[in-house]
Amino acid sequence: MSKTISLLGSTGSIGRQTLEVCREQGIRVAALTARGSIGRLEEQVREFRPRLAAVYELEPAMELARRLAGLDVEVAYGLDGLRRAASLPESETVVTAVVGMAGLWPTMAAIESGKRVALANKETLVCAGELVMEAARRYGAEIVPVDSEHSAIFQCLQGSRGRGEIRRLILTCSGGPFFGLSRAEVAGKTKADALRHPNWTMGEKITVDCATLMNKGLEFIEAMRLFRVTADEVEVVIHRQSIIHSMVEFRDGAVLAQMGTPDMRLPIRYALTYPERMQSALPGLDLLACPPLTFAPPDLEAFPCLKMAMECARTGGTSCAVLNGANEAAVELFRREEIAFGRIPELVERALDAIPVVSAPGMEDILEADRQARACVRRAAGS
Repeated sequence: MSKTISLLGSTGSIGRQTLEVCREQGIRVAALTARGSIGRLEEQVREFRPRLAAVYELEPAMELARRLAGLDVEVAYGLDGLRRAASLPESETVVTAVVGMAGLWPTMAAIESGKRVALANKETLVCAGELVMEAARRYGAEIVPVDSEHSAIFQCLQGSRGRGEIRRLILTCSGGPFFGLSRAEVAGKTKADALRHPNWTMGEKITVDCATLMNKGLEFIEAMRLFRVTADEVEVVIHRQSIIHSMVEFRDGAVLAQMGTPDMRLPIRYALTYPERMQSALPGLDLLACPPLTFAPPDLEAFPCLKMAMECARTGGTSCAVLNGANEAAVELFRREEIAFGRIPELVERALDAIPVVSAPGMEDILEADRQARACVRRAAGS
């Protein structure tokens, strides 16, 4: 069990729930970081008294330092501040809950420091998974997933003697708020529509990704990287109830499933206390009160983002970085209500068609692919 952590992205949904688990389990927080939300970060610092608080930009960091004057806490800013937070000697575990590609560098800093990384930033593995996993092997860092689906697979694999026993990983997907609709029906949906997830309460970006099913596509790629399997060994199944969080089918035909209520504190707690399972005050799953559990294939015509992600998983190279960068840019435009919902997959597809794939990329190739993808989307959208 982790006794001291650094929390990157403390003011977002995953970050706030991580702090709930820290309160519950008496886990010390040595560092907190945030992009903005200075008021919330100040409250967190005053409660948890970390040694270091880091903010991405200088002006908000200066404002935070002014508010915290007199407290024994150092305020840092920028990428160097995030890296320092990720590599503090006293932190056994670094929770990476930063949204998007911005989580790559602090995650790498944690890995290079040999930390356990409780990974809630799927974009790190989507864009640079091969480099990240090789760095984890080289520096002896342990990556424990926080995403509910990957945590479920991780838990199901605890009794497995090796990856050779796996036949396939089955990622469950709620289907989002637009399940059952056609592509034409989905195209005109508003931001308010997209943010009405049927089962989970999350930040805006990931909730929009759930509405397009891009989130499941990113998880498809992440599962390949994290568990060292091929695209043909990963399957997505629509499971509207979000009670089974994912499954593993073994070569003998046995299927193990991890079940639980749709509450992110469950996988967060497991990542922080693994290999132990600590007592929780949360109510358990009431099987007698559960609705019938249903399963269906995803509609790749209505939700082309998932199809594109699966294709990129097979293509490899920088295609996944292009996919992610284009999606982040398109979702940001949609969140600002500058484009329609149906334009998100159109803009991602345009970037994938326009940008050549580097087949064996280094970090600079990945960053350049990300930059080009974002620029392509902004040009196509007229922004």
